[in-house]
Amino acid sequence: MQTGGKDAEALAAASVVARSVPDLPPGAVLAAADVRGRMMRDLRISVTDRCNFRCTYCMPKTVFGRDYPFLPRSEILSFDEIVRVARIFSSMGVRKVRLTGGEPLLRRNIEYLIEMLAAIPDLELTLTTNGSLLTRKAQGLRAAGLQRVTVSLDALDDATFRRMNDVDFPVAEVLRGIEAAAAAGLPVKVNMVVRGGANDHAILPMARYFHGSGHILRFIEYMDVGSSNGWKLDEVVPSAEVVRRIDAELPLECAESNYLGEVAERWRYRDGGGEIGVISSVTQAFCATCTRVRLSTDGSLYTCLFAQQGHDLRAMLRNGSSDEEIIASLAAMWRVRNDNYSERRNANTPGLQKIEMSYIGG
Repeated sequence: MQTGGKDAEALAAASVVARSVPDLPPGAVLAAADVRGRMMRDLRISVTDRCNFRCTYCMPKTVFGRDYPFLPRSEILSFDEIVRVARIFSSMGVRKVRLTGGEPLLRRNIEYLIEMLAAIPDLELTLTTNGSLLTRKAQGLRAAGLQRVTVSLDALDDATFRRMNDVDFPVAEVLRGIEAAAAAGLPVKVNMVVRGGANDHAILPMARYFHGSGHILRFIEYMDVGSSNGWKLDEVVPSAEVVRRIDAELPLECAESNYLGEVAERWRYRDGGGEIGVISSVTQAFCATCTRVRLSTDGSLYTCLFAQQGHDLRAMLRNGSSDEEIIASLAAMWRVRNDNYSERRNANTPGLQKIEMSYIGG
């Protein structure tokens, strides 16, 4: 990414805009709006490309086998580099950072990174995990400053769950991890990717189990992320069908969004038993309000989950570029952002070579 006179002008203009936004800290620089008027608010950081699961919709064994060449340590961003990036994005208006992977809890000493990130003012810090290591790590994560955890869980019956994670991991251990997180004081959200013919029979059992638990359960339409999961449109269970099935047994009512850009459509149980969410990237695209930017394990920046190309931020971090130069380059990148993959999805787009989910998280 190159900087120049035009970028300097954009930076100055962004500074003026920033001073008019009340929830930004003094001296913040706003990355202006993109082509569609979307602001930058959420940063997802993949801290490792490795995972101890081989979920068929994310890291199928046929691609990510024993001999798969994962990134060497030298190509992965260090903790100091990640924190520098987070501080820069915070100064540009980002208000939420989510650590992802791969499986982020496999990153050695992840608690130290969380402690460093938690020191950044006015930043919501969350993490998404498969839950396999939560039982022993939840307390340390909370003590380090993590504010919330999201656990991926695709079924409650052990046979289906083991088949979905494809490493024979028991569902009971994930459920223990969820309770350990709650006991440590971490609010928990649970994400279920619904794949027709694979685990859609688990929709109601999941709803029953988490109804009244205090944990928010969210159902995610099966998406064509990456190029290795064999996605087929006829395996997508529309969110409307998920809501219909649950509402027939546990009546629901629509709830308002918590904030602009929230990807989950919220539904409350009429009996006061909490809420669920549905994330409908396939059938109800939410590109128009997307405020997310994603940093891959090796320091590439992606402005869409379905992106084919990224922006090499690692090079700027390691070539002596100043924060001001990086900010100017990022502002210029965001200003021309026009991503709307889910609005354009058709019979041909799933075949495009896209970045794998394990590199940039969900």
